[in-house]
Amino acid sequence: MQAGMRQRQQRFLHRTRGDFSFDFVNGFLPSDPAAGVDLFYPPPYYSFWNDLAIESVRKSHKWLRDLLTRNGPYDGVMCFSQGCSLIASFCLYHQAETPRQPLPFKVAIFLCGGVPLQVLEDLGLDVSKEAWEVNDKGAKALAEQASTEAILTAGLDRWRSTEGLNASGDAALDPANVFGLDFTKMPKHLRIEVPSVHIYGNKDPRCTASLQLAQFSNPELRKTYDHGGGHDVPRSTVVSESIAQLVEWSALAASVR
Repeated sequence: MQAGMRQRQQRFLHRTRGDFSFDFVNGFLPSDPAAGVDLFYPPPYYSFWNDLAIESVRKSHKWLRDLLTRNGPYDGVMCFSQGCSLIASFCLYHQAETPRQPLPFKVAIFLCGGVPLQVLEDLGLDVSKEAWEVNDKGAKALAEQASTEAILTAGLDRWRSTEGLNASGDAALDPANVFGLDFTKMPKHLRIEVPSVHIYGNKDPRCTASLQLAQFSNPELRKTYDHGGGHDVPRSTVVSESIAQLVEWSALAASVR
């Protein structure tokens, strides 16, 4: 949804130093609002898919590629929540199917999102029972904590991780078990090989997906940042300045590729 992404970005984009321009793009499918969204934004609402069937995901990839061809070229993409799932899955299928061709963008910035486990299984990767349990628990908790009722009764205090995470973030992760995914056994070619930024909040019940996604990125080309909040981007000056610096880093990284 353009309005939501535009509002989230404006909190930090005006702090960037440089000449940036952005296109804010709606999904292509009419949709019901995600939990709590209708409290802040009026309809219409859109999504990139209405279910996580692989056919639906691949249809969204065709739409994305057509959009990038028609309106690009773009230096980078910035995405939030389901948008992260779209871009991440697009990147991984690209690496699996056309690894010698460059991606149609030079950098990716992910805010509060991950890659669907259904996609990983379709790519032939091992997704453990633990990974599915963490995924399902986080998705259920997000629906509850993002709901209108939770917003009205608890405000920002509604956010809490299901895995008891703290600010140590990805530095404390065991690559052999990142919430049920063993990255020591992942094929090396299935990596996001453009510079990437992964922004998440340790109170987000879905931050486990963000941390898993970061592991799919080349460690020499990635930055991670814990904004300390939930499934959103906090408005504080410290967070806005930090994300602005990451946007500037991504622009520099894109310029040398």
